[in-house]
Amino acid sequence: MARYTDAVCKKCRREGIKLFLKGERCNSNKCAIDRRSYAPGQHGKSRAKLSEYGLQLRAKQRAKNYYRVSETQFRKYYDEAFRREGITSDVLFEQLELRLDNVAYRMGVGTSRAEARQLVGYGMLEVNGRKVNIPSFICKVGDVIKVRDSKKDNKTVVAVLEANKLKAIPSWLEFDKKNLTAKVLRKPVREDVDLEVQENLIVELYSKN
Repeated sequence: MARYTDAVCKKCRREGIKLFLKGERCNSNKCAIDRRSYAPGQHGKSRAKLSEYGLQLRAKQRAKNYYRVSETQFRKYYDEAFRREGITSDVLFEQLELRLDNVAYRMGVGTSRAEARQLVGYGMLEVNGRKVNIPSFICKVGDVIKVRDSKKDNKTVVAVLEANKLKAIPSWLEFDKKNLTAKVLRKPVREDVDLEVQENLIVELYSKN
């Protein structure tokens, strides 16, 4: 699988909004999109009007980059959402929100989803009492996610949680800051996702294939 190795701030500039890919840097005066609010590249300042396909592609790329998943993973989530009952776009975002790396990020275990994914991979969390180090693990309603007792004093975890102590926790997730434990109360809905994107464009894009 191809790995993106360029500056991730270019992704925010391409989409024209903050995707919060760099954690605390995104909230500082060093944020690239605040300093250069135009698309990267030679012709970034003179962006042409997008076609219908271009708008659909940008919507998909925006959502994919926001959750830091690959093209293959994103397509897999869409295909699963299409097969299940309910509105396809709602089910798609439900799956993406319930990924363990995203749940960890929502808990404050990571200043960005990339950092949260790394910490999950290091085995920092357990789900229902069992260690899980797979970032793509899909949590379910009722699952209890906890920072492992042996990792609570880890310098990185302590620093990250301190930096995120004022972070708002979504209503579908219950978080006990004292015990560093979260519980999935319900399935997240589209209104819980703080991403500006026209999800119907994503469905239109994939429905052509």
